[in-house]
Amino acid sequence: MEGGDHLASERKKANFDVDEMKIVWAGSRHAFEISDRIARLVASDLAFRKDNRTMLSRKELFKNTLRKAAYAWKRIIELRLTEEEASKLRFYVDEPAFTDLHWGMFVPAIKGQGTEEQQQKWLPLAYKMQIIGCYAQTELGHGSNVQGLETTATFDPQTDEFIINSPTLTSSKWWPGGLGKVSTHAVVYARLITDGQDHGVHGNYCYSEISFTMARVSRVTREGKYVHSNVPRQLVYGTMVFVRQTIVSDASCALSRAVCIATRYSAVRRQFGSQKGGVETQVIDYKTQQSRLFPLLASAYAFRFVGEWLKWLYTDVTERLQANDFSTLPEAHACTAGLKSLTTSATADAIEECRKLCGGHGYLCSSGLPELFAVYVPACTYEGDNIVLLLQVARFLMKTVSQLGSDKKPVGTTAYFLRVEHLMQCSSIAQKGLVQCF
Repeated sequence: MEGGDHLASERKKANFDVDEMKIVWAGSRHAFEISDRIARLVASDLAFRKDNRTMLSRKELFKNTLRKAAYAWKRIIELRLTEEEASKLRFYVDEPAFTDLHWGMFVPAIKGQGTEEQQQKWLPLAYKMQIIGCYAQTELGHGSNVQGLETTATFDPQTDEFIINSPTLTSSKWWPGGLGKVSTHAVVYARLITDGQDHGVHGNYCYSEISFTMARVSRVTREGKYVHSNVPRQLVYGTMVFVRQTIVSDASCALSRAVCIATRYSAVRRQFGSQKGGVETQVIDYKTQQSRLFPLLASAYAFRFVGEWLKWLYTDVTERLQANDFSTLPEAHACTAGLKSLTTSATADAIEECRKLCGGHGYLCSSGLPELFAVYVPACTYEGDNIVLLLQVARFLMKTVSQLGSDKKPVGTTAYFLRVEHLMQCSSIAQKGLVQCF
């Protein structure tokens, strides 16, 4: 089996237009052309090579990441790439970097929670990478329970600044990727205190010795007075919807990579079935291999399409919030929470299944699967523990059911509850037949 393209014969068997399917996956011809062009750009640049990555020590890997991130930004500037193109380039560099939280959490937090004045000052610097931000919310003692955070941001009217303090061991900021290493700035979530009064957890923008509160929803005057703005507090949920929508889209990307590796391996690997010294049977032709692999392939497409739907949901929710329409917010929260939990758990399990589908070779670092699993599996925990998120979805559904007899009608994905009486009378003949067999 040495030499040659062993996948060529498999590709020729396709009974659909592969080029058209690429466009379906990308979302549009425009998106595909950008993705394809940037992918070729990264693949042809030796500075982005990754075949030696598994041989590097942790310190060398960190330095390599710094070098690649800096070089990627240099190329973005030289080629004058758009924001969409730059995002694709960072994606194809395919290496966890200190810039991930800068683009994924730090910038969205400023856009979602900063005032127009704060955005005009800090976003241009962030976009140009003249400042590097991280996101410091989780503490050693509290993660999912954000309201239990212990770090404080106390306003001092004498110096006109906030004093950030983590008074206990459990209030230490935990997992703030990049903090203390390369970040110059941070969005720090802390209990806002003015004149001895605790106003609850707020986002605070910090750099060097200076900090101030993100003031889109509320602000503190120079005299130390806490003032609510006329911007609805619910508007900050738009940022949450955006981040979780991104996580769902990332799930489809990670799953598709794992499935691609397992599928190609299954097509090339041969085991048993040799007749009179002939070639053995391709592993992909075994029904047991297909029954394990093909559903994962289908899931990758399903997650891709639901990620596109969530992009629409984010746009819709944002427009409604800006118009003070909060009617779809509970449903949007439930959908993003449920889909984040479902897709990340399924993807983590699927990557491990793909590793097993590759037999012993799946353990090899060179297969790409061990690193993919290690990098991806934290998604089941960050931005909401998956079990906690499912409990939130359950609470939303129970509340929706309890309101069926009132004037508050279910909307969107829960509108089917209006047919609950009809649905309760429906039964499955197949289910009956199965039960009767026993």
